[in-house]
Amino acid sequence: MAATLYLIPTPISDNSAIDAVLPPNNMEVINSLDYFIVENIRSARRFLSKVGYSRRIDDAEFVELNEHTTNIGDVAKMVAPIIAGRSAGVISEAGVPAVADPGQAVVALCHSHNIRIVPLVGPSSILMAVMASGLSGQSFAFNGYLPVKEPDCGRAIKRLESRAISEHQSQVMIEAPYRNIRLAEAILRHCQPETRLAIACDISSPAEYIKMQSIAEWRRVQLPDIQKRPTIFIIGRL
Repeated sequence: MAATLYLIPTPISDNSAIDAVLPPNNMEVINSLDYFIVENIRSARRFLSKVGYSRRIDDAEFVELNEHTTNIGDVAKMVAPIIAGRSAGVISEAGVPAVADPGQAVVALCHSHNIRIVPLVGPSSILMAVMASGLSGQSFAFNGYLPVKEPDCGRAIKRLESRAISEHQSQVMIEAPYRNIRLAEAILRHCQPETRLAIACDISSPAEYIKMQSIAEWRRVQLPDIQKRPTIFIIGRL
């Protein structure tokens, strides 16, 4: 039987119940595998233990694919067992692999070898934030991290706001959790009063916070406590 590459989602929050965010079929797939391409071996092993992996974790093989993997030869070595007929699973630290997370390089190489790719159902903080934002879900763009320093950060925010207005396209961005407040304050400083900002924090956890209102309204209140918490920012127009 031909090998398959499975893209395995993990909970966004450590406090999420597995059965609340992942369907039972995912467990069947995970238990069928003994080869995993992961962002971090320690967190991947912890995830397998939490979902009740039916095999001995010590018998499974793990290879790391993350921001430090820059050599295409290393990626080729990861894919070689799949080409040889061994199915594998890709696991990121949180959420879905290959979306604002490592995994794309392995997926692309598997496509070039006509290997079947199967994305499993699971939580994506980006999509869930768009769903709950009240801003356009018909057209949106994920922009990742903006420049940290001014004036580059301000220019980037204004450019994204211009696209949000002219194209009616929601602009999604993230920041390192310890810089969340800095980015929120920069958005409030540089965006027009009529622009809307949605802040989605700790999605799927008991501490979840999701709020959308105009820049003018945000300026009149104290920002929520989002420092050092996984947060999605979305700007757009109604």
